[in-house]
Amino acid sequence: MAETKTGRAHLIAGGFPPGSSAGHDHDYARLRLLGLLAEQDVPASVANDFADLEKWLPVSRLLITYVAGPYPDAAQCRAIQRWLEAGGHWLGLHGTSGGRAERVEGARQRRTVKTEHHALLGSYFLTHPPICKIRVDVAVGDTSLTRGLAASFVVEDEPYFIELQDPGSTRILLTADYGPDATSPTIGPLYPSDTSLRPDGKTRVLGYTRAVGEGGVTYFALGHCHNPAIRASRTVDPTDTTPLTFRGSWESDAFITLLRNAIARAWQTNADRGRRSPSALGRQRQRAHASAIIRRHRSIDATDLHREQSVGADPEHAEVLEARPRRIGPSALHE
Repeated sequence: MAETKTGRAHLIAGGFPPGSSAGHDHDYARLRLLGLLAEQDVPASVANDFADLEKWLPVSRLLITYVAGPYPDAAQCRAIQRWLEAGGHWLGLHGTSGGRAERVEGARQRRTVKTEHHALLGSYFLTHPPICKIRVDVAVGDTSLTRGLAASFVVEDEPYFIELQDPGSTRILLTADYGPDATSPTIGPLYPSDTSLRPDGKTRVLGYTRAVGEGGVTYFALGHCHNPAIRASRTVDPTDTTPLTFRGSWESDAFITLLRNAIARAWQTNADRGRRSPSALGRQRQRAHASAIIRRHRSIDATDLHREQSVGADPEHAEVLEARPRRIGPSALHE
């Protein structure tokens, strides 16, 4: 077996309120993601929300989120920002671009509230039409994230409308033209305009990456899945022909390749830093700075100041703490 990689992954998969599916089969997604991490010998911790995030970031190199409702608050966003700048990597999937939603007078559906985490993630969920087949176009360019993919691939999934928060700092990886039938009644009543459209007026972004300091964020809008129990809890729609058990993109080789590439990239991009965790990198800079000052004022050997220190014992498991005020996932906006 290959040598276990240094650093860990922290996986957050869950809905809101705690224990709720919020329209998604988080158990299935969690197991698939843990399996992909195990393939690359990456140890992982697991949580249902962001409540104890700051306990896990110092011992993690990769954060993966598959959520429908939970989102990091302002303080947690600041912690993630510092961690990313020190070399951490955040892989956000599907409902991560959602979060809290608010009722709008006279409307049955809810509107996503833009919060600090959307700016940090780089995208903001608006809405999605019903599940359909999507031809996903892969951007031309040399990047390890799309290695092994053809120029396009077809999946069945929820056609997300997401608004990029800082296009200038964003490298687009995946796009799609949903066609003229992909419309949403929320555009107009809830959102003044469809800000998910690119300048050509036809295509929308489904995947991107952006650098944050020495680390970065990668987001893929694909990944909806549900089971019969979840479908039974939704309002009956006679026009909905989606199977009771739906795996969608999770059954696509292309989507799994994207996930494998994103996991591997968290270690590839840190290889030239001696395979140290983001927290260790921060400590190394602090020690180097202190060493320079000491050498300037005192002629001593500062070797000891550069000696690597242990990150500390890994916690045994993630604890799910009391939830914060109500949040809903993207699917719940359309029930």
